[in-house]
Amino acid sequence: MLVEGRVQGVGYRVTCARRARAAGLAGWVRNLGDGRVEVILQGTPDAVSEIERWCRHGPRMAVVTNVSASDEPPVSDTGGFEIR
Repeated sequence: MLVEGRVQGVGYRVTCARRARAAGLAGWVRNLGDGRVEVILQGTPDAVSEIERWCRHGPRMAVVTNVSASDEPPVSDTGGFEIR
């Protein structure tokens, strides 16, 4: 997913990582140079949907204006969820 809006400097990555780990997901979250946040999620469809719903509003201080999501093949080397 690519998340747009006020999503950097508001705890988005840390909160996303905590929620993704709690949901048992693998993948990562990282800031992009253009102000967006990239989120890669791998796990059960229900867990991915749960975190994708959260990503659409983010933490309290975030203002999410757009989320672009796409399905991609699983990444085999993800053993957990990390902040990059």
